[in-house]
Amino acid sequence: MLNFIFSSEGFYSFVGFFNTCIYIHYNKWLVLVYFLERHGEALVSAFLVFEDGTMYEGTARGAFKETVCEIVFNTSMTGYLEILTDPSYAGQGIVMTYPMIGNYGITREDFESIRFQPCAFIVHEICDNPSNFRCDIALEEALVEFGIPCLAGIDTRSIVKKLRGSGTMRGILTDDVSDMPRLFEKISSFSPSNLVESVSTTNKNIIGADNSGYKIALMDFGAKRNIANSLAKKDCIITEYPHSTSAKEILKGKPDGIVLSSGPGNPADCEDILKEIGEIADSGIPIFAIGLGHQLLALSQGGKIEKMSHGHRGNSYPVKFLDKDRTYLSSQNHGFAVSSKDLPNGARANCINVNDLSVEGLVYEGKPILSVQFYPDASPGPHDTSFLFDEFLQIVKKGCAQ
Repeated sequence: MLNFIFSSEGFYSFVGFFNTCIYIHYNKWLVLVYFLERHGEALVSAFLVFEDGTMYEGTARGAFKETVCEIVFNTSMTGYLEILTDPSYAGQGIVMTYPMIGNYGITREDFESIRFQPCAFIVHEICDNPSNFRCDIALEEALVEFGIPCLAGIDTRSIVKKLRGSGTMRGILTDDVSDMPRLFEKISSFSPSNLVESVSTTNKNIIGADNSGYKIALMDFGAKRNIANSLAKKDCIITEYPHSTSAKEILKGKPDGIVLSSGPGNPADCEDILKEIGEIADSGIPIFAIGLGHQLLALSQGGKIEKMSHGHRGNSYPVKFLDKDRTYLSSQNHGFAVSSKDLPNGARANCINVNDLSVEGLVYEGKPILSVQFYPDASPGPHDTSFLFDEFLQIVKKGCAQ
């Protein structure tokens, strides 16, 4: 709905609309006119306040509520559905750099987990009328369904420039900035905990039960569905275990290979898991470590982890495979990395990020281990590195032959 007065003087003509405003011509002038209402409902102003006091104004969308979280940004042009359902985003608010989000709606079949995972979603423009024959519901309907607050009509470019310069920061989404000391107190007291526990499965599950290939154990620290699906497509039988499962129980299942999955948060918060991963690494069973699993494996083997300034989140990060002398595009989502100065015992970096030279993959000499920081399963993103699943199964095959 539009609320403005047409004057009897001058000529008006419609030019176009963008986000919560339209452009019209008045005589020779281009005039900006704001939407005051949307679908009969008044738009409500809302704000993003960073811990350093910087504030941005937008409009409240989704299931808006006051929310404190770590604010990160993702540079993907597509794949917002897979991003929203990636468990690695637990505890975070995502700023999307692409200007319009939601244009192809939400397709439940493409979920990477059972629900939307971030604490908040921040976009420049949210599309209310998606066009996609597979679409089940619009993005905002899904945000409401899963209780995710959204801030739209905001200057996402400015936010991203700030985060690139200052690093990842905590922030609060709110519609009331009358008491700033209260907001800063809530921000300063925010410290996410038990993130892996909150997204890991609570039961042992079987994927690909009718397959007849290798038996793979998947330790779920916040695994995306496509990790198991990628292996199931290769005739593997995958047993998914909760994050707290002991090494003894996993090894009792006599798997041919073990996958340590991706997941959210700081790996240093997962001390209880490190001992079990250390035992698994010493078992001699082939291991494929991805994302958080890659970091936890490195910690268990004496390596160190460092927090990155603003992390890698997007689906076009170039990774150079040093042994192949080839570079592939990859999908990534992480704010921590293995320190290149403190590699695990007996390990060397075989993959590096072309942009910042951070460690993207490790080889453990003399051990049947494949370990990468990025997502070889994509979802979303390029499938350039999906061949790593085949390389892992070749290692498994060699282990079974011995």
